[in-house]
Amino acid sequence: MAMKQKETVEIIEPKNVWTGDAKAPLSLVMFGDYESDECIKAHDVVKQLLEEFEGKLRFNYRHFPLTQIHQRAHKAAEAAVAAAQEGKFWEMHDLLFRYHRNLGTISLKEHARDAGVTDKNFLPKLVDSVYGWTVRADLLEGLDKGVKDVPTFFINGELFTEKPTFQNLSKALEAAQKSKRKKAA
Repeated sequence: MAMKQKETVEIIEPKNVWTGDAKAPLSLVMFGDYESDECIKAHDVVKQLLEEFEGKLRFNYRHFPLTQIHQRAHKAAEAAVAAAQEGKFWEMHDLLFRYHRNLGTISLKEHARDAGVTDKNFLPKLVDSVYGWTVRADLLEGLDKGVKDVPTFFINGELFTEKPTFQNLSKALEAAQKSKRKKAA
């Protein structure tokens, strides 16, 4: 009698979820936390940057929940990963930042519905921490790259060390674009 093999489910990981032009010469990666006020400000800056550098910039958000101070940040990150499984990461991402004061489990289910998530098992998966290890993988990768606080940005893989204002990030992106052109020449 053949044993039934447990089906392995392929999880779409945050590192594979980008917005912006896939062929863009510039990449911006942010390690953040959905409950952090500084990340909320940075989220608005990123939206401006994506407009300003349209066609030249792609953006990726990675989870770095500071669970000592933000008890709900990890579950919120798991909810975003759950939404990504249905291609609704960015919709959920925006809602989590918009409603960063309401990140309890029931609120997360409502945000998921508003984002267009249709998985009937969304809540049980959250309760069972199905995506907990996926969030943890982001956190560990961030620690590996030297992330200590949020938000932390990387431009084309290089750590950005200034205050993440629109002006500072714009300048750094323009500089990265120029250095890329020089290398190509």
